[in-house]
Amino acid sequence: MKIIFRWHGPEDPVSLEYIAQIPGLYGIVSSLYKQPLGTLWPEQSLLHIKRLAHAHKLQFDVVDSFRIHEDIKLGKPSRDRLINEYIENLHILARCGIKIVCYNFMPVFDWTRTNLAYPLPDGSNTLSYDSATIDAIDPREGIDLPGWGAKYAPERLQQLLADYQQVDEEKLWGNLAYFLRKVIPVAQTLGLRLALHADDPPRKLFGLPRILKNVEDHRRLLEIIDHPANGLTLCTGSLGCDRRNDVPAMVNEFAARGRVHFVHFRNVKVSDNGDFYESAHPSASGSLDMGAIMAALYDANYQGYIRPDHGRMIWGETGVPGYGLYDRALGIMYIQGLWEGLSKGKQR
Repeated sequence: MKIIFRWHGPEDPVSLEYIAQIPGLYGIVSSLYKQPLGTLWPEQSLLHIKRLAHAHKLQFDVVDSFRIHEDIKLGKPSRDRLINEYIENLHILARCGIKIVCYNFMPVFDWTRTNLAYPLPDGSNTLSYDSATIDAIDPREGIDLPGWGAKYAPERLQQLLADYQQVDEEKLWGNLAYFLRKVIPVAQTLGLRLALHADDPPRKLFGLPRILKNVEDHRRLLEIIDHPANGLTLCTGSLGCDRRNDVPAMVNEFAARGRVHFVHFRNVKVSDNGDFYESAHPSASGSLDMGAIMAALYDANYQGYIRPDHGRMIWGETGVPGYGLYDRALGIMYIQGLWEGLSKGKQR
């Protein structure tokens, strides 16, 4: 198992110098976060990140947030041109030594929270989701969510919402299948593995379709093309926001088949009505049995990549919400402690 740490590039307030001091770390996961959709990624920019990582004895094998243009999700006539561009970007990633590509197929919003600094009793703060806040928003009057920012101009947002009124879940599944049948054969030849991230949170928002919410959805995804290049980013926190999801069982099923390529490892505290906040990593801090999840990964002989996902902001740290150094570093130590305990327990 290779433990990696998300880094937002040279502008990240968390330096590679500090990241490299975390024991047991294999490397970083990063992306070209400001690269506009529908454009080719500059190869030199990726190689620059790789050189910076290598200078700190860290590897850069995984690209996160490799976003997909809305026209592809909508199935518009322009999708073929955009898919061809996506394929060309896969060639660029492969030339730069990337092995895993994490992406999602969520319409318009790739993740949703209502508070990026939800206060906890211990004085730390974290990301949270409140359904009443979401329900009070009228998309026709605009959507202002923390962390979402001006991703789309108001006119563009309204046009997207109108376009998606013609796309139900089945049509979105069809558009995903169309995309995968174009790109997975290319990924196979390049030695890349695509890893689709679950909907975050796994529920409908603003009437938009969501198609990767539970175990049945994950099975359906993998059946579209039954090949390891068509795989999963298994996010414990996203899936765990729905109490009906048995996350250890999902790990047992999909990791054992070699279809989990990347794990986002985090805990959530879920209320009876489905509201949640992102807790500290240990099981006792949230609603998930993190020990059982790690045991399932161990039993599956998981050899892929794992990162502590979002963390609380603790000890007075400021920076990108959810992406401070301290709590994620604690998460890495917790991951290693669970894994070592399982390993030594099996040896007895």
